[in-house]
Amino acid sequence: MEADLAIASERRWELYKLLAEPIRLRLLALAAEEELAIGELAELLGESQPNVSRHLKPLRASKLLAVRKEGTRVFVRLQEDHRADPVVADALRAGAGLLEDEGVLGRIAAVVRAREAPARAFFAQAAGAPSAWPSELGAYLAALAPLVARRRLAVDVGTGDGALLEVIAPVFERVVAVDRAEAQLERCRERLARRAFDHVELLLAELGDAPLHDRVGELGGADAVFAARVLHHASRPSEALRGLASLAAPGGFVLVVDYRAHQDERLRDQQADAWLGFEPAELRDYATRAGLEDAHVTPIPAARCGEGPDGHLDWQVLAARRPADA
Repeated sequence: MEADLAIASERRWELYKLLAEPIRLRLLALAAEEELAIGELAELLGESQPNVSRHLKPLRASKLLAVRKEGTRVFVRLQEDHRADPVVADALRAGAGLLEDEGVLGRIAAVVRAREAPARAFFAQAAGAPSAWPSELGAYLAALAPLVARRRLAVDVGTGDGALLEVIAPVFERVVAVDRAEAQLERCRERLARRAFDHVELLLAELGDAPLHDRVGELGGADAVFAARVLHHASRPSEALRGLASLAAPGGFVLVVDYRAHQDERLRDQQADAWLGFEPAELRDYATRAGLEDAHVTPIPAARCGEGPDGHLDWQVLAARRPADA
């Protein structure tokens, strides 16, 4: 193992030299707390991005940091293998102390949450008529409903204008549809009235809000939790999936529809996307960390994904189950 590490014993003096700069100690400690973009690191430290990049370069070259590119953004995080190194551990403690004294650690959550700001503004101003589906679709789905073994309760997180309700409301006996934007729920109400979906309950809430979890808990947990094109707007997708999993009853399913990883930066402006999709392995990893099992990802070719601004992308479905003994 030691032979595989970039910090070999004969190069220890380089490690001491590398970590002699206070700004590098602070960068290393931030990367140990959260995977952050270079711009976010610059904001937290009050430094210019070129200066942050200059100090990150030797940390990356020494393989202390893992680097992930997403479109034009570069994210860095601590390479976990190095936490056990006594010099790195001491550097992390020193860097965290500097950040604590400067009040930086307490601002990380706000900087991460700011990733969602464009999405919040975009959906708060959404307007226009709800998207249309074939008028007889509900009848056909109702005919299929008896084939679904567990259909007592479904939760639609990030319901938007309620398009997914056209599919799940005819199948499930009860549905809780939740969104954090009142503008979206107003459009959804139009759809519910038009389709006579009087068994659908709307809730204005964030995914992590207690009223949502309390309400679903009162109803015994969900047999199925849906999140259609929601995860790429979340500041922390892994935590979002954990929140979705907590809404499922033991043995219930979590189904996430989202994009395959892509490089179309236009969607950041057009759709307020925080992430440019996900690799299937990422989604499976998120599911595992959320305590879900039997996770599998099914691709959806772009040809089936409509004519909207994201219709040119390949989509995918993550399906995973909450353990029956949870």
